[in-house]
Amino acid sequence: MAATALRGAPLENGQRLYAERCAMCHGADARGDGPLSRKKHPPTPDLTTEAFRRRLAAYPGVIVSSIILQPNGDLIPRTLRENGVRVPPHVWTIRDFRDIDAYMKRVIGTARPRDGTPRR
Repeated sequence: MAATALRGAPLENGQRLYAERCAMCHGADARGDGPLSRKKHPPTPDLTTEAFRRRLAAYPGVIVSSIILQPNGDLIPRTLRENGVRVPPHVWTIRDFRDIDAYMKRVIGTARPRDGTPRR
């Protein structure tokens, strides 16, 4: 019974982190349709597209590196600030990175793109 609980824990932690820190822009299914997705420029990308799946396959660390490096500079903090959204600070752990990466890969792997294009 404990083993089952432990197996679910990483996905639960990843889901919680995604819901608290990512879904407001990327949406519940990573399609880029969250409440703040169109309130920033450029709009939030749909992470379920074939192009992103190829990127994820070519560079498995893209999700984690995006969280760490924030390659878009001040875009995320500025969007949150301009829309009055406060996200509490979070001290990321290695476990958190692994969990959110696993959760997002699961979501991205099962979701259909916003445009309805079938997955290959």
